[in-house]
Amino acid sequence: MGANNGKQYGSEGKGSSSISSDISSSTDHTPTKAPKNVATTEGLDSSTRTLSTPSPGLILPSKSSSLSSPALSSNGHETHSSSSSSAHAETVAVVHSQPGTHTRSRQSKTHHHALVDLLPDLTFLQIFSHLPTNQLCRCARVCRRWYNLAWDPRLWSTVRLTGELLHADRAIRVLTHRLCQDTPNVCLTLETVVVNGCKRLTDRGLHVVAQCCPELRRLEVAGCYNISNDAVFEVVSRCPGLEHLNLSGCSKVTCISLTQEASLQLSPLHGQQISIHYLDMTDCFSLEDEGLRTIASHCPRLTHLYLRRCIRLTDEALRHLALHCPSIKELSLSDCRLVGDFGLREVARLEGCLRYLSVAHCTRITDVGMRYVARYCPRLRYLNARGCEGLTDHGMSHLARSCPKLKSLDVGKCPLVSDSGLEQLAMYCQGLRRMSLRACESVTGRGLKALAANCCELQLLNVQDCEVSPEALRFVRRHCRRCVIEHTNPAFY
Repeated sequence: MGANNGKQYGSEGKGSSSISSDISSSTDHTPTKAPKNVATTEGLDSSTRTLSTPSPGLILPSKSSSLSSPALSSNGHETHSSSSSSAHAETVAVVHSQPGTHTRSRQSKTHHHALVDLLPDLTFLQIFSHLPTNQLCRCARVCRRWYNLAWDPRLWSTVRLTGELLHADRAIRVLTHRLCQDTPNVCLTLETVVVNGCKRLTDRGLHVVAQCCPELRRLEVAGCYNISNDAVFEVVSRCPGLEHLNLSGCSKVTCISLTQEASLQLSPLHGQQISIHYLDMTDCFSLEDEGLRTIASHCPRLTHLYLRRCIRLTDEALRHLALHCPSIKELSLSDCRLVGDFGLREVARLEGCLRYLSVAHCTRITDVGMRYVARYCPRLRYLNARGCEGLTDHGMSHLARSCPKLKSLDVGKCPLVSDSGLEQLAMYCQGLRRMSLRACESVTGRGLKALAANCCELQLLNVQDCEVSPEALRFVRRHCRRCVIEHTNPAFY
């Protein structure tokens, strides 16, 4: 970025400070957000030969391979990056003092102004708004004009830090200090902080966020296993507008509550002050029933709750959830193996709100629990019951008759689901778009033909490890031309 407007800034000044300049060779790990529990992509066996056959209607002319793939910027926009992979492999964020007269670099006697210097400030701001945090910090090193533009408060509603070796505590401390210069000790513009995968992040870093970012709306610390309850309590107490919290993989976190000081100050409204709507506690192995009870009583506005692999939770915890959080739309209990039919009865008390439910590998669930869900949650759109071996055609029949708006269903590895259940499903859930029957031993071509004949909007069908004939698969392809068929039948292509 060869800009010569203003005095060049080629080396650090005396008052400069840097973020993790000693780890410039560490690798950027772009955080991957779990697709919405796509039913057919979990638990694939690498030893199984899997073929995916798209229908002719999906085959499009190939585009030029020179097009770059979109990448998520620091502000959530998609940008097309054409830089080399080595540029993305660095995790460097350096915050310098404003370039002064003592930071002059060697310049030629004849001053040549680059064309980029002719761009107005507003155009620069629009360009900078698409840069990730570390690249934006680099831009501040070019010259005085770029420094002033790169630290424009409008560009700093979001901070994203990545890298297992990144000194996240130090990075957060220096960044917030710089962003608080115009408003001492408080950063009023920062609303989103994402530090997924930064394993060196500790409670010290979150304490800084809590103290300096009162307007925080979104916090993601997935995989930061050094985080404890104390830091989380302080964030939710000092950031009353926090709505989105991702704690997946934070194994030390056992509940979410206000600090004792905040509880005393807000005692008349105790339990109503945490405004979190989205909470992901996947792989929080230490979470128990009492912890979930505390979460439910303090977060009554929850609409999205993910508790995958919280293996200590039982049916009793779900009773408190249904009692205090009546607005939940999405709930994941995958691999919570202590949850059974009684728990599903409590979940069914959410009634008309529930749209998404995952109980994959909850082996204690049978047709009894599924009947409760079907009866009281008629607006259910997504259900993942993979590995629920107690589910039979009777449960499928209740589900089909009571949940006609079902769009996605995974009943893979349910050996008691057969063609009869699929025929009921095809009759009442004709808007079905995604269906996984992987390893359903009782499913044959008859059930698949019923699905294909009635569910014309089917887009994805997984029949891996099912004994279905190529003829039945061709029937599906003829009737559902936009359907991608995942199979393990080498005779069908």
